[in-house]
Amino acid sequence: MTTHEYDVVVVGAGTAGCYAAASAARDGLNVVVVERKDEQEAGHIACGDALKGADTFPEAIPKSRIEDSFTNTGVDHGRFELPQHDTVLDIPVPGELAVIDRYAFGRRIIEGAEAAGADFHYDTVVQDVLQDGARITGVRGTRKGDPVTYEAAVTVDAAGALSILQDKADFDDATFDTNVSYSQFCSAYREIVEVPEEVEWDDALVFKPTQRAAGYLWYFPRTSTTINAGLGFQMTEEPMKLVQDLQADLQRRPEFEGAEVTDKLGAALPTRRPYDSAVAPGFVAVGDAAGHVNPTTGGGIAGAAYAGTYAAEAIADAVDDPTEAALWEYNERVMDHFGGRYAGLDVYNVLSTAIDVDDLMGLLASLPGEKLAEALYSGSTSMGLGLKIKSAIKSFGYWGTILDFYRTKQLAEDLMNRYEAYPSDPSGLAAWQGERDDLMERVYETTGADPKY
Repeated sequence: MTTHEYDVVVVGAGTAGCYAAASAARDGLNVVVVERKDEQEAGHIACGDALKGADTFPEAIPKSRIEDSFTNTGVDHGRFELPQHDTVLDIPVPGELAVIDRYAFGRRIIEGAEAAGADFHYDTVVQDVLQDGARITGVRGTRKGDPVTYEAAVTVDAAGALSILQDKADFDDATFDTNVSYSQFCSAYREIVEVPEEVEWDDALVFKPTQRAAGYLWYFPRTSTTINAGLGFQMTEEPMKLVQDLQADLQRRPEFEGAEVTDKLGAALPTRRPYDSAVAPGFVAVGDAAGHVNPTTGGGIAGAAYAGTYAAEAIADAVDDPTEAALWEYNERVMDHFGGRYAGLDVYNVLSTAIDVDDLMGLLASLPGEKLAEALYSGSTSMGLGLKIKSAIKSFGYWGTILDFYRTKQLAEDLMNRYEAYPSDPSGLAAWQGERDDLMERVYETTGADPKY
């Protein structure tokens, strides 16, 4: 068996893994990224390709290295198609928005991490962790079919949703979040489709509800003739036939007549709150492996980039003695930057599993787009009196649903306030969780949803 020794071993060459590797290497650490795919296939990841916050990426990998993968920067709004109500709702999206070529982006961030000094080992399948007491000391697996071990001061889990590393590690004596189940995730599938004529909506992200709660179709234009088309559903729901359901919708859309499918991929992604703690002695989880995804939209690229960077900066300070307490600043920075907001948005995701889909679509059709945008991206919204009156008239018949939304909105804001008090060290986590869980009980009572956690 071959044994390698590094300061940091990063499992997975996705966004979070590459930014963690680049940042750690720039701080002078000896870093290796282990990736199960071969060198040519690495970076090829199932994704919706929409990137929000493209103007504020961390500098661990300079934006100049990745911006040529931004194939459509003219997108500025969401377009919600509600066929049951013969309505199309345009919703502005705050911040810089782009649709990317995800494979090109994946290649660029790998190149960026290599340029920063990280090593990459491809064709490497991780099968287990190395552990000494509570501390993770590396991983073992096979590389090109031969047994291999990576010993490291810190292991970064960037292996994606439902990571095998978390199944193999013993976190009984750690704060690391183990309150994780498949039902908190979404199953998704996407195709890259070339259409013969330019679409009319190449400045929009197109969304369309499925015929069930907690699911939607998307059509995101990489260019005016290259479309990322996909769909997903919450794993609490009856399984969808993803390939067949997408094909059926494509066939109903005249702009896809004569189209050619050039790529197909499926994946699972977290539609849950970020992990309460994503650290253990010698171990940090980042990106999808730590629930760093907007649970209402599935967007996770920017959050993963920042999570990887924050993790690496904490590791650089703690590498000589990577205890939970030493790595804890990573948890704090994630919660302060986007974790609390995502937890607030998760309340709406909980509501969507309990509300009647027809009522939900009718309500969306009756509300102003700019206010939906605030709810979708910030977790809260408010209306002036005149707008409230106009909305009340249009939404007559959905007032019961509106009341549910109003009460849910209040709870989401209370929850985000609770995340502002996230503890500054591991000793305060249990008390903070107790107060947060009391709020979540009110969420379940208000929405009628089954407990998610």
